[in-house]
Order: sequence, then C-alpha cells, then structure tokens
Amino acid sequence: MGRNAIEVEALSKRYRLGEELSGLRSLRETLTIRARRARGPQTSWAEIWSLRDVTLEVPEGTALGVIGRNGSGKSTLLKILTRITEPTSGVSRTRGRVGSLLEVGTGFHPELTGRENIYLNGAILGMDRRAIRRTFDEIVEFAGVRRFLDTPVKRYSSGMYLRLAFSVAAHLDADILLVDEVLAVGDAEFQRKCLGRMASVEREGRTVVFVSHNLDAIVRLCPTCVWLDQGSVVELGPAADVVDAYLSAGVRRLERRTFDDVPDQPVALRSVGVLNPAGECTAVLRRDAPFDIEVRFVLRAPVPNLNMAVSVQSLRGLRVLEEALSDHPPAAIDRPGEYVARLRIPPVLNTGDYVVGVWLGTDFEQFAWVEDAVSLHLEGSAHGRPDRVVQLGLPWDIAPAPPILLERDTSRHARPR
Repeated sequence: MGRNAIEVEALSKRYRLGEELSGLRSLRETLTIRARRARGPQTSWAEIWSLRDVTLEVPEGTALGVIGRNGSGKSTLLKILTRITEPTSGVSRTRGRVGSLLEVGTGFHPELTGRENIYLNGAILGMDRRAIRRTFDEIVEFAGVRRFLDTPVKRYSSGMYLRLAFSVAAHLDADILLVDEVLAVGDAEFQRKCLGRMASVEREGRTVVFVSHNLDAIVRLCPTCVWLDQGSVVELGPAADVVDAYLSAGVRRLERRTFDDVPDQPVALRSVGVLNPAGECTAVLRRDAPFDIEVRFVLRAPVPNLNMAVSVQSLRGLRVLEEALSDHPPAAIDRPGEYVARLRIPPVLNTGDYVVGVWLGTDFEQFAWVEDAVSLHLEGSAHGRPDRVVQLGLPWDIAPAPPILLERDTSRHARPR
C-alpha cells in the first residue's frame, strides 16, 4: 500500500476582517494602518473561517478534485498546501517537492524574457539549472511560444502568458502539482492540452490536486473528489458520486410548476409537469419506464406557425434531447382556448437528475422561454456506466465470420496500353 502524498488533519483557517498585518509591511499598508488608528481603536474584529476542520488524504500518484462554490475555501486549501499561508489550527503535510499554479504567471517577472522566466520560475520551485535545461524544450514546445522566447513576457498576450506559466509548472520535476481554476481563461484546445498533461503527470506516478468549476474535467481526470462548502467538507469520495451530489444539492425537485398569466400576450404558458405511466404527477420516476412531459398553455388569438419546444438537460449542462412541434406538425392550433400538449419520453435516459425546459413562439417572436421549468430524477441501475448519457438498448447481430478472400494483385503483370 503506497504512502500518502498529502495529509490534512482538522485544518482550519480564520481571517479577521480589518485586522492589521504583522511583520514587514509595504508603504501602502503602513499608511492604511496609521489612518485607521487615527479614527480610533478597533474594539472587535469580524471573523471569517475560510476552512473549518478539514481532514483528507491524497495517496501518491493519484489526482484529487476540489469543487465548491466561490468562497468555499478551495483556494485557501491550496495556499496552505503550498505554504503561502499558515493554518490557524490543524496539520498539513506534503511529501515531496510541490509545484503549483495558483494564479496566471505566479513567479514570473514581467521585464524578463520567456526564456529567463522559465529558469527563474524553475528556481523558485526548487529546481537546479541542469534539471530545467533537461526539460526546457518540452516546456517551450507545449507552450507554443518559441518565436517569442526572447521577448519580455509583459508583451505576451494573456493566452501566451498562461500557456507558458502552466507549461513550466507541469513539466518541472515536482512530486505534487497543485492547479487552481486557471484553465478558464484558456481556449478549448489549450484546456484539452492541459487536461492531457495533468493526466500524464498522474500516470507518471505524481500527485495532482485540481480545483475547477469544470465538473466534467474533474470527473475525467480525478478518481476522487472533495466538495467544500463554507470551509467544511460536505462529501469526499468517488468523483462522479460527489459531483452528482453537488449538482443535486442546488436543485429542488418540482413535479409541476404553474406560471403567472400574461393577459396582453396572444399565447401564455400556464403550467409544466412530469407524469408517470399512470398519469400521476411526480418528480421521481423509474429509469426503465416512459414518462410524459405535460405543457398547458392558453391561446387568446390566432398565431400563424405557433411552435413549441421541450428540452431535457442534465445537471452538468448537457442538453440530452430537444423536441419541437414543428418536427412532427400536428393539427393547426388556431382556435382560442386552453390546450394541453404531452410529449412521451421513452426509457432511454440514464439514471440521474434532469431539468426540463419549455419554449413557446414562432420563427420571429418568442412568447415564453423557461430553461428550468421542472426537474426530475430517474431511479434505477446505471449498469456500471454512470457517465453514459443514454441507454438505447440497440440490438446486436453476431454471426460466424465468412472467410476473407484475398484478391491477387495482378497490376504488375498487366500490359501497358
């Protein structure tokens, strides 16, 4: 059984709002403190616990994902692991050299060239010049800045700056790589490269701690995930399970939703509901049974080419399906009155939580668009494949393969015409 690369025991970090800094201060900090003292003594400080009794372990050679809302303590955890800040209480242990990318270009000097910053940042991370030289070409190739290598980084675009900063942190010989939410500023191609590099770092036997709001990337890269909320651990376990619990926590299951009438519009949405096969309104259904999405709306005046669309979206933001009336035109809806439209969804969706959206309008006008009208949960077995979006049950046909007849190549013996 391998050792733990990271061990955190009852870790807490408290900040006091307005508390004066101790130790060395900048001129700005000194002037601010003197101005504050001139207004009179501060009798009490407001306290904020950025972390509270956090305990976790990360084995060597694995990746840990860290998720949570803004202000939940994710970045504070990484700063403690990198020794940028000290905990108020508790213990934090790391085994091996730690490389971190907490902010774009951390440790870079804007006046130095890209080449010089590679050596500077490597030295900050504890690497000697020989080790940096050994990986220098790989760093430059990954970053894609060879043409600008001898240009001061202050003239780099934000994308170039980020690519070089990440490349240095990812390629230097660190046993533990800590990555904060810095991939959000890169384009899609660069994000794929970064995720691929972090995966290769993990395969090389090094440890990765990855903080991100990209939940799909967390699930793909990290076998284990921790969910922080207000500085405390809510859940720690398999990444897919923790991410699903995190997403479900912000969703209130609602089997039917009614809407306020809009008298001045020719079309108004009245209600949206989810029905089980017995016609009962419910938000929890079996995965292996069909269900109906029911939409009630009122028509006050004829609307040429009136259309409706219903979408089903996973909590991770993936639109699983979308169907519109115009796909299979029914009889024209041209008489004023209240209508009920039902869409039958066959048992093809995987288990999990989904959100239903409804749109009413024409090619030129929108009367209603509710992205999260109702939510539902499908219970059942995922058959060991929780990341699968749909379970179509498509038929297979397997039969003995006929012998393959190889045609003799006679082109060399053909006579020229």
